[in-house]
Amino acid sequence: MEELDFLNQASNEELKVLCDIIVKDKKGNFRLTEELSVTKIFKECYPDNIKGMLPQLVEELRKFGGNTLTTMIQGHGPTYSKILRKVAKKSKVNFNQNANNELIEQYLLQKLFTDSLDKASDEQLKEMMQELGLPTTNFGRQAAVAALMLAWKGGGFKSYILLVSVVNGVLKFLIGRGLPLVANAALTRTAAILTGPIGWALTTLWTVADIAGPAYRVIIPAVIQIAYIRQNINNPITDPTLLLN
Repeated sequence: MEELDFLNQASNEELKVLCDIIVKDKKGNFRLTEELSVTKIFKECYPDNIKGMLPQLVEELRKFGGNTLTTMIQGHGPTYSKILRKVAKKSKVNFNQNANNELIEQYLLQKLFTDSLDKASDEQLKEMMQELGLPTTNFGRQAAVAALMLAWKGGGFKSYILLVSVVNGVLKFLIGRGLPLVANAALTRTAAILTGPIGWALTTLWTVADIAGPAYRVIIPAVIQIAYIRQNINNPITDPTLLLN
């Protein structure tokens, strides 16, 4: 749990999304292979106090991240660090094995974003730039992608909009339900624009066979949600009124 201690700073809403990824399938039913939902602590804590069962939730994630036989023998699955690297490798992320978890998570999220830009049409790129208040005149495709990448890396509210839109699109594709979006017009429209390109990018990235196993159906979206939570904690929106415009 130590390497995921920062999850104690997450909102219950963010943690509930993570919990649902781990214990529920695409139809919203409890997974046949999960063991957490039948426990006393789950029934006490779900859905309003996910933080109260964080150690158990992390342990359940670790079980999905390991080889079943090895997990049975050792009594636990691999660490989050190993699960993260497995997901990054599956996602064809270029990373150093010795890099810290946060950096690898950033590379993973950025890979998903750049892949979605590659799959977006010129019109979709223009629409995203308009929603972010970026200039669109005399912009070719290459310049548009460069401007959106600059917005992604620049921090602040524009970066936040793109991050939420990417994670929302990934979760919709993988688990059939996205993030609970705040009532911000630019955010909701950008998320809607990116949904298609994200789906096409992920279809290229992972074949059906790649994510057919129950483990990958859990650990890929779970790692992406954890990466998203860490980004929110480390780069909070300091002006909450922005979220309501």
